[in-house]
Amino acid sequence: MPVDLVAPNPAELHAVRGLKIGVTQAHVRKPNRKDLSVLLLDEGAAVGAVFTQNRFCAAPVQVCRQHLGAGHGIRALVINTGNANAGTGEPGLINARATCIALARQLEVSPEQVLPFSTGVIMEPLPLARIEAGLPHAVAAATPANGAAWANLAEGIMTTDTVPKAASRRVTLPSGVAVSISGVSKGAGMIRPNMATMLGFMATDAAIAPGLMDEVARRLADVSFNRITIDGDTSTNDSFVVMATGQAGGSPVTALDSADGAALMQGLTAVAQQLAQAIVRDGEGATKFITITVEGGRDAAECRSAAYAIAHSPLVKTAFFASDPNLGRILAAVGYAGIADLDQSRISLHLDDVAIVTDGGRRADYREEDGSRVMKQSEITIRIGLGRGTASDTVWTCDLSHDYVSINADYRS
Repeated sequence: MPVDLVAPNPAELHAVRGLKIGVTQAHVRKPNRKDLSVLLLDEGAAVGAVFTQNRFCAAPVQVCRQHLGAGHGIRALVINTGNANAGTGEPGLINARATCIALARQLEVSPEQVLPFSTGVIMEPLPLARIEAGLPHAVAAATPANGAAWANLAEGIMTTDTVPKAASRRVTLPSGVAVSISGVSKGAGMIRPNMATMLGFMATDAAIAPGLMDEVARRLADVSFNRITIDGDTSTNDSFVVMATGQAGGSPVTALDSADGAALMQGLTAVAQQLAQAIVRDGEGATKFITITVEGGRDAAECRSAAYAIAHSPLVKTAFFASDPNLGRILAAVGYAGIADLDQSRISLHLDDVAIVTDGGRRADYREEDGSRVMKQSEITIRIGLGRGTASDTVWTCDLSHDYVSINADYRS
């Protein structure tokens, strides 16, 4: 069961002008499920993206990078679930490009103006004929990107997710322009993006200068999807896309540190973080949502290394699943995080408001029942003090349960 996460209410998802969304059943892998989606952008929209750092990246990731670099202006996205089109060699690239060609013909745009995305099982041929047959239905189903359309898209990109994931905000910029921001994400396993998430799509009707869009995507990823982990595995297909249609009016944002730019980024960040955290809350087999904050580092990078060491430790994660306050495991993880000159006598540890370690050792007044009480909660904060500087960073993760093994052992059956 997901941790404090429910399906999105379409009434709470805001419409984004200049975008249409269509979802259909193409039977990519299994019958009777939504598995093929299209996003259709009005001319003039600006698009930015970041992708997986896995060197064995999927064919659609390679094609997306090429099409974004072509500079023709993106007019459509096509997304299939059930098949990752990764580890498929040259045939996979041919199929990804053929998908773009098929959609481009229907829309009367260039194939380079289409971005393809796939998620699902790795190293299986993409069922191109099914996707090509499904595209006319997805295009015919396309409606303006209102709340119902966003909720439909959130469902249409799921794989092992148990809950569709969507988030939305409205922001009034200092210039007086009211803008909408909405987005969806998917992912529940193979999550340590080191970039973004398995799939994430956000759109706003604000106007943003096209040259800023990649920076917008990078900044958002760095404070959201780059701060989550479920199992430490970086997917072959990770893709995060931000679209700005400009349909809200007003002058384009030309600097992210301007008044309008900062206000817009604040709204975009709130949506991106909600989408990223939703992935952790729906982690395969997760029963607890864990925030890990490391403070007092010399720089954010070493704080992040310590946080990820804790988040990736199977011993730590299983202890939290069992609510077993075997908390020396956290100290051990900090110790192997790669901080060569770490002074253990300065380390402190808190679980929520419970002080457990001070000056590198167990506090005399700490009681295990207090630690266990916190660990039984569905949401927990681990706070580590390194005592060597003023930097800090935060990572979001979950526990590791029996169900994680079962889900991944049976994934293809």
